[in-house]
Amino acid sequence: MNRSVLSNAVNIETMRNTQQFLLPDCKEPAKSQEYDIYPTFKIAGPIFTGHKTLADWIIAGNQDIVIDGYSGVYWDILIRNLNDEFTALGIQPNWINVNKALKPEEFIHEITADYDGGNDPLFGKIYNGELVDFFDTEKLQALKPEPNKLNILYGAGAALAGWKCSLIYFDVPKNEIQFRSRANGICNLGENQPSDPKNQYKRFYFIDWPVLNKHKKQLLPVIDVIIDEQRINEISWATGDTLRNGLKTMSTHMFRARPWFEPGVWGGQWIKNNIDGLNKDVVNYAWSFELIAPENGILLQSGGNMLEVSLDTLLLLDNEAILGKAAERFGDAFPIRFDFLDTFDGGNLSLQCHPSVEYTKNNFGEDFTQDETYYILDAEPDAEVYLGFQENIDKEHFRAVLENSFEQNEPVEIKDYVQTFPANKHDLFLIPNGTVHCSGKNNMVLEISATPYIFTFKMYDWLRPDLSGNPRTLNIDRAFENLNFDRKGDVVTDTLISKQTTAKKGDDWEIINLSTHPEHFYAVERLEFDTEITENTNNQCHVLSLVEGESITVTTNGLEQVINYAETFIVPAAAKNYVLKNTGNARAKVIKAFVKDECC
Repeated sequence: MNRSVLSNAVNIETMRNTQQFLLPDCKEPAKSQEYDIYPTFKIAGPIFTGHKTLADWIIAGNQDIVIDGYSGVYWDILIRNLNDEFTALGIQPNWINVNKALKPEEFIHEITADYDGGNDPLFGKIYNGELVDFFDTEKLQALKPEPNKLNILYGAGAALAGWKCSLIYFDVPKNEIQFRSRANGICNLGENQPSDPKNQYKRFYFIDWPVLNKHKKQLLPVIDVIIDEQRINEISWATGDTLRNGLKTMSTHMFRARPWFEPGVWGGQWIKNNIDGLNKDVVNYAWSFELIAPENGILLQSGGNMLEVSLDTLLLLDNEAILGKAAERFGDAFPIRFDFLDTFDGGNLSLQCHPSVEYTKNNFGEDFTQDETYYILDAEPDAEVYLGFQENIDKEHFRAVLENSFEQNEPVEIKDYVQTFPANKHDLFLIPNGTVHCSGKNNMVLEISATPYIFTFKMYDWLRPDLSGNPRTLNIDRAFENLNFDRKGDVVTDTLISKQTTAKKGDDWEIINLSTHPEHFYAVERLEFDTEITENTNNQCHVLSLVEGESITVTTNGLEQVINYAETFIVPAAAKNYVLKNTGNARAKVIKAFVKDECC
């Protein structure tokens, strides 16, 4: 780290509200047969670090600069650090903030009012406009460089001013955006002050991120420099060509998303006890976000340096290479989600359901809904899953009981209304939209789902406050607008518990088909093998996880990479073929999900 950065370094931990560690500035060698919390994909590079190297690159170009970027960037710190480097070189840039061209805050509130959800604490509707809607075009055009100066126009949306010069783009991972939001350190687009983190997240999800993603897609082919800003005292960066070439290579090989982890009121101890490198002082870990494409990042590595960009950058650049035949239906949206729900020595999840496709489109603006499954990675002998109604369910009585519980803070004997089933390793429970469900305690659930992930309508939460001691929001009204009361009695056993059958078999391998529900647009298989097995993507993206065994290697187009137990990985459609080789001492089992051909 250079001297000027050291002298002006900020305490980043005061600017992020989380107990999760910041991404290290150097990639350490992964330990053999241990889950890697910082998975990287090696590229030709180079990847640079530090504000000084960036300042040197800017000066070498001898021209004006536009610095655009995502929401959540600490622009003031960025400008200060860069300006210190320029000052040390005897240069005083003319800094121009694109926020000068924003429309008034009240006007932005007016154009987004139908999308921000109003008083709803959780939900809004996807804004279908563009980033330019937030700006006064005349003011944008008035942002002109001054002659005989190094002019730097900066801020989210700066490229909209149309300057003909080099373009730098600052990205920041969405987990870090949320940590900064919880520290009241950042604002939504067009806002002058931070808001409550929950309201801020709602605005991010439904308004800011959609317009910024559209903007990023337009800029990706012409970005000259991409910067990972999460380590604000020591940024990492690469040229646009390095990024695009690296992503092109990545789109033909297996890769992992960078997972991130969060505690929760029902969270357990399995993740803490089995995944090294995490903060063990956290009360629990409820989630491992293995693959939630709108929020996970991907780590590129050159030498020991790492650079993180959002996973959806791959799709924004070339969705067909990643999704293959599914790209026509899903566009730039990655369709499948993998995440872990840890209730080992924890508690039950809230009793919940998810909205129908029509309800999701009409109310939230999403094109598809949260059809889920629970795959049981691990379980204690007493583990169970709540799924479907009892045969004698009475809708109005059940609603009255839930509402009385909410109003009077009285417990409900949920098993009087909802069925429970023993949960054993490798079981798959099917949760199409409208199904009442939740995991019980002592499960390690691999949730295999369609990508939407926030549309959970809780109707009973065991009278628990959240980790801050505040009441958790229930959505009884929305739940009863979506619950399917035909999923009761024997219908549940017959249609919501997956049937596992052998699809193909060889000398020391077997492919198991795990049936899904007709409303699931994805299929699930399990590959079991003693030595190795070869798969063809058939022009589909495969999402996989090693659910039993110590480790395997995955070879795509001549590149061999290692996967350890419980790690989620992606094989893009463009990889075409891949070989899984067992490097452990016992049979390997790999779960695989992909979009059904008939649903493309």
